[in-house]
Amino acid sequence: MEDLAFSGTSGIMIMLVYGALMLAIGIFTYLRNKGLHQSHKEFYLGGGSIGMFVLFFTFFATQYSGNTIVGYAPTAYRMGFMWLQSITFFILIVIGYMLFAPRLYVLSKKYNFITPTDFIERRFQSKGISILAAILMLYGLCNFLLEQIVAIGHGVSGLTGGTVPYQAAVIFFVTIMIIYGWLGGMRSVAYTDTMQGIALLVGVAILLVGAVIYFGGVPSATDYAVTVSPEKLGVPQGDGIVSWFSMLVLVMIGAAIYPHAIQRIYAAKSEKALKNSLKWMAWMPFVTSGLVFLIGIIGIQAFPGLSEGESEQLVGMMANHIASQNTFFYWAMVILFGGIVAAIVSTADSVLLTLSSIISKDIYGKYINPQADDKKQILVGKLTGVVLVAGLLIIAWYPPATLYRIFILKFELLIQIAPAFILGMYWKRMHKHAVMTGMVIGTVIAAYMAFTGLKPLGIASGLWGLLANLVFSVGLSFLLKSSEADKGIAEKAIS
Repeated sequence: MEDLAFSGTSGIMIMLVYGALMLAIGIFTYLRNKGLHQSHKEFYLGGGSIGMFVLFFTFFATQYSGNTIVGYAPTAYRMGFMWLQSITFFILIVIGYMLFAPRLYVLSKKYNFITPTDFIERRFQSKGISILAAILMLYGLCNFLLEQIVAIGHGVSGLTGGTVPYQAAVIFFVTIMIIYGWLGGMRSVAYTDTMQGIALLVGVAILLVGAVIYFGGVPSATDYAVTVSPEKLGVPQGDGIVSWFSMLVLVMIGAAIYPHAIQRIYAAKSEKALKNSLKWMAWMPFVTSGLVFLIGIIGIQAFPGLSEGESEQLVGMMANHIASQNTFFYWAMVILFGGIVAAIVSTADSVLLTLSSIISKDIYGKYINPQADDKKQILVGKLTGVVLVAGLLIIAWYPPATLYRIFILKFELLIQIAPAFILGMYWKRMHKHAVMTGMVIGTVIAAYMAFTGLKPLGIASGLWGLLANLVFSVGLSFLLKSSEADKGIAEKAIS
C-alpha cells in the first residue's frame, strides 16, 4: 500500500466525487426552484423559510470551517495546552448570538431585512453609517474568504500528500463553489452545508479514534511533551493571560456579528427554529473544536519537530497515516477528507453569498442604480463577487500568513460595527452622529494598531478600537440632543 493513502489517483478521485456532490446539489436546487421569482429574499435568504435542521447545519458548517479543522489542530500542535481557549471561543460565540439574534429575527421579519446593513439603515437612517458599516463588512468578508481559499489549498494538498497541488485544489473547489452558489443562492448553500456538516462531524470523531489507536492518546502525548517540549504544557503568564482574555472577547463579539451569520438569522423559518438551532450549537464546541484540539496535542508525539509551515498540514498527514492501516479507517478518512474540504467550501460559499448581497443591494441598488430591479441587482452582485474572488485568488496563490493570523485579522475592523448593531438594538437614545464618530475613530485606531503590530498590555488592537468606539458613541449620545424625528425613528425601528 502507498505510504500516503490519498496520494495518487485515489486522492484525485475523492476530490472529484465531493466536488460533483456539491455541484449536483446546486443543480438540483436550481431545477427545483426554477419557477420562483428571483428576488433578494429568495436568492439571499432562501425565501426566509429555512427550517431548524438545515438552519443548524448551515450555522454549524459556517462556524466550524477551514480554520477550525485545518488551522486549529496545527495551532494546538505549536501552542500546546494553551490552545484550550479555542473551545471557549465557540462557547462565547453562541452567547454572543443570544445577546441579539432572537430580537433581530423579530425585527427582520417585521421590516423584511435582506442584508446585514438593513438593520443599521433602518435604525439610524444615516447614509454615512450605512456605507461605513458596509465597507467594514466587506473588508471582513474578503478577509474571511481569503482565509477559506488558503484553507482549501492546505487541506487538499495535505490530505493528498501533495499529489493535488495547493493551487490546483484552490482553482477546482472555488470554481465549484461559484457555480452552485450562482445557481441556487442560499438554498444551495444551506443544503450543501447540511451534507458538509454531517461529513465533518463523522470524520473528525473517527480521526480522533484512529489517532488514539495508532499514535497513542493524550496521556502518552503529554508524557512525550514533558521531555521534548515542556513549554507546551504551561499556562499563560502575565501578559499572556490578558492577551488570552482579550482574544476571547474579540472572538465572542466579532464572530457573533459575522455578516453571513446575520443573514442566517434572517433566513430562519421561525423564532423557535432559530432558538433551537442555537441550543444545538451550544454543544458543538466540545464535539468539534474540542476533538480537533486533542488531535493537535496527539500530533506533538505523532510528528515531532515540524516547522510552522510543515505543521499547517498536520491533519492531512495524520489522516493519511491512519487511512493506510485498514479498510475501515480508509473509508472513514475519505469521509473526513470530504468533510474538511466541504466545510471549508461551505464557509466560503456563505461569505461569497453575503458579500454579493451587500454589493448588489446596499451599494449598487441604493447608490449606483436605484432603478434596477432585483434580478439585475443580483446579477451585478454575482459578477462583482466573481471579480473579487479572482483578486483574492491572486493573493492566495502564495498565502501571506498562517491560517490563524489570517483568522484574527478580520475581527479587528469588523468588530467596530458592534456598538451600532447591539447597543443600537436596545438603546433608543443612541445618537446617529455619536455612532458615526465612534465607528470612524474606532476603525482608524484598530486599523493603525493592527497593521503596525501595536498591542499594548497584550490586548488585541480591535478591542482598543472598540473601547474608543464605545467611549465616543455612548458619551456623545448623552451629550447630543436627538430631534423629535430621530426619536421617532429609533422608537419605530426597535420596538
